[in-house]
Amino acid sequence: MNDFRYIITGLVLFIVLVTFPLWTRAGKAAPAPVPSLETQAIQQLEEKQCVEGTEYMRANHMSLLEEWRNQVVREGKRTYVAGNGKEYEMSLQKTCLQCHSNKSQFCDQCHNYLGVQPDCWTCHIEPKES
Repeated sequence: MNDFRYIITGLVLFIVLVTFPLWTRAGKAAPAPVPSLETQAIQQLEEKQCVEGTEYMRANHMSLLEEWRNQVVREGKRTYVAGNGKEYEMSLQKTCLQCHSNKSQFCDQCHNYLGVQPDCWTCHIEPKES
């Protein structure tokens, strides 16, 4: 029992050191990135509209791309009918990357912020930015 105060002091010191990164960054989250929509293709569009609405695409773009992949590869379907009735070719390179050709300023910003690494480029050719 003589070492009780040393044990308690050690435990408190251990807890402070382990939780130090958490409480020093409390309330100081990095600001969310704002992807750049400044590409020639987007600027030339009369109606600046993606295949679906902005909020839907932010939340579900990967699910949409996986759905497209499955329908193209497994079912042979190549046309996507959007919620507004407009038709698009189900293609990352021919549809999405035609407008969003600025991969480092559009895709990579959010993916790096969230710490995700999609495997798009295992099958697709990574776009060369101009």
